[in-house]
Amino acid sequence: MSDAPAPTALPAEPAREVRPIRVAILGNPNTGKTTLFNRLCGVRHKTSNFPGTTQEARIGFPRGLPEGSELIDLPGIYSLELDQSEAAICRDVLAGQLAPRGESVEAPDAVLVVTDATNMPRNLMLVGEAIRRCLPTVIAINMVDASRRKGIHADEGVLTARLGVEAVPCSARTGEGLDALLAALTRARIPTESPPPSEDGLALWADDLYARMAAGYDQPRPDTFTDRLDRAFTHPLLGLGAFVGVMAGLFFVIFSLAAYPMGWIESIFSRLGGLVGAVLPPGAIHDLVADGVVAGIGATVVFLPQICLLFFLISLLEDTGYLARAAFVMDRVLRPFGLNGHAFVPLLSSHACALPGIIAARAVPDRRDRLATMLTAPFMSCTARIPVYVLLTVLLFRDSPLLQALAFTACYALGIAAGLLSALVARRTILRGPSRPMALELPSYRLPSLRTALLAAWDRGLVFLKKAGTIILAISIVLWWLGAYPGTEPPPEAVEIRERAEAAGADADALLAEADAIESRHATRRSFLGRMGEAAEPVFRPLGYDRQLTVGVLASFAAREVFVATMAIQIAGRDDVEESGVFEAVATATRDDGRTPIFTRATCWSLLVYYVLAMQCLPTLAVTAKESGHWKWALLQLGWMWGLAYASALVVFQSLRAAGVA
Repeated sequence: MSDAPAPTALPAEPAREVRPIRVAILGNPNTGKTTLFNRLCGVRHKTSNFPGTTQEARIGFPRGLPEGSELIDLPGIYSLELDQSEAAICRDVLAGQLAPRGESVEAPDAVLVVTDATNMPRNLMLVGEAIRRCLPTVIAINMVDASRRKGIHADEGVLTARLGVEAVPCSARTGEGLDALLAALTRARIPTESPPPSEDGLALWADDLYARMAAGYDQPRPDTFTDRLDRAFTHPLLGLGAFVGVMAGLFFVIFSLAAYPMGWIESIFSRLGGLVGAVLPPGAIHDLVADGVVAGIGATVVFLPQICLLFFLISLLEDTGYLARAAFVMDRVLRPFGLNGHAFVPLLSSHACALPGIIAARAVPDRRDRLATMLTAPFMSCTARIPVYVLLTVLLFRDSPLLQALAFTACYALGIAAGLLSALVARRTILRGPSRPMALELPSYRLPSLRTALLAAWDRGLVFLKKAGTIILAISIVLWWLGAYPGTEPPPEAVEIRERAEAAGADADALLAEADAIESRHATRRSFLGRMGEAAEPVFRPLGYDRQLTVGVLASFAAREVFVATMAIQIAGRDDVEESGVFEAVATATRDDGRTPIFTRATCWSLLVYYVLAMQCLPTLAVTAKESGHWKWALLQLGWMWGLAYASALVVFQSLRAAGVA
């Protein structure tokens, strides 16, 4: 970090017994703490929660420490004394009163305080609070590569000499100094000095300490270029325009690049289902594995590329320093609706899937703000809604791609508007109370770490598969059972066609396909799910939905995109709407009376509004219950979203019908 002579060395200690150590990593936000943790541990870590909280705990297993040693990545905080859940967790862990779930409760063997070499005066405040705990401590002066480029010089030896603990210059991004840092952790010492107990005294202590570190060095010149960038990115108009451009690029990359692996995954699971079906003998086990388990896993994994790509790109944006500027801009937009800039990333993530978005709401400090964010997140149009939007917009505007695109965009806008208005209602009623001001530091601009971004994508992908995948799989199996049972005998019409196929010769394949379609429609109507659809049809009739549409709505509670396949099966006997003739069959299908079209224009608009607003995702409810700590929030979310969707779709359908729109 400095060009000064080598710092004064601490006196040697007697040799210690080599044993595993537990190290708590403490630091301000934006000091590169996560990058350092990832650099030391990589994928050798596990993710848990602190008991009684939704705060995430990452426990890493570094290679440079004695076998069995652990690093605990604590939440980023500005002060240990703040009245925040993150600060309370850090205090309790350092005091030996709290440990991540599954770990023993005891004080850590050492504390690693991560500081930013480009912003030491502010970081020294947390250093002072940490050494008050009188635990063996090591100070990591991170980002020394960035400090050199900015001309910032300070003598880290002053910390070593004055505090009696080792201060190690390093760079988590390049790996510089990490070996020395790990070695220092094995010989961490209890500080020899404690700063004054008062807040004012601590600030004076930190200023004096940094003045001694920087004595003899010229002050760096201000970086006017980054100042100009900040003025642009945080400007009420320019900043909002930049944000829209960055987000448009983000989602363009996600939807364009993720389409390829999603297609590969669909193909793999389609072939796997066929392979399993060919190996297992016909029967209940065959249907359960091929149509329930394999299909359920495929329905989960297919969204993994989008989720991983989203968090990869978010990590890159965060690493560059832009994401903090975007949160600052969005704080102005969200504040009138009872949210703040902390809700920005969870709501952004929810456009891929509400599940990681709700999980990401853990980062919102205030409990009321956090609950409002969780309740709002499912209104953002996730990728599972896209197949429904595509089907309905094409049915509405078959010959106008421009109008299709406008209707598609309007769906996203409606979801965002409904989410913000719902947040406002919640914050004015059940979550009434002042919203905590957003304390936000604008970090320095820097090159992003691909390693950190890849590990973030990996980590979030695993969280999605573990928490969401099991829920989705279970629900998929239940809905498969409801759609497959009880078994029925094939209808006489299908039996007759099969008899004709036996003598048809060259035309046998076409006749057999027709018989399969008839049997599929017959079985779907007489299944438990079909009977539930018939029973629930009067409820949905005012929205313009017949028995078949009601079955599609009920089936899509597992995942919204199931609606398209369910309608194709009921109408054409095949689950792929892109197959030849299937879309046309769906578009021209009639109700049970044989005359009235299923998809009238009024019905299509009603369905679009319904799917934008409705809570058609049971896994989301399960995750909301888990993250909020009580099922009452999930049930409230279900009731509010379903009620709003029903009322809005009712108004749309009845208004269009009254206006003569067929």
